[in-house]
Amino acid sequence: MVERITARRAELDELEEQLAKRLAEVRAERDELAVAEKVLERVSGQLAQERAEAAPAQVGGMPVVMIPHRAAGAEETALPADYQRILAAVRQAAGPVMARQGGEMVGVDVSVRAKLEPLRGRMNRMVDRGWLRKLPDGRFTTRL
Repeated sequence: MVERITARRAELDELEEQLAKRLAEVRAERDELAVAEKVLERVSGQLAQERAEAAPAQVGGMPVVMIPHRAAGAEETALPADYQRILAAVRQAAGPVMARQGGEMVGVDVSVRAKLEPLRGRMNRMVDRGWLRKLPDGRFTTRL
């Protein structure tokens, strides 16, 4: 009987040792996850702040206006004046507009392709940043 008790005690001691080791591994993994979560929150906050700021950037010796991504609560005033006029023209239209119609509304000489294509590029950039929506037929409309 004493032998069985001793054997059982040895089994329980071994099991306790395994559980303690596993518990230490679980705690270490949980601590790593907590650190990863803090880093992710910090990086996400920094990225959101950088996207919200519309700052001119220098590219190849020429100033380039950065168009901010549209985020919750973002206002039109974050856009440069040309882009604000485009957004206002699309909003005032009775429905979706082609780039040519948008150009007429903002005062671009649409008979000259060299003046129309940059406008189309701006409108596409506004689509990429979430300010406008482009329909499959190429017309532009505001986001809801």
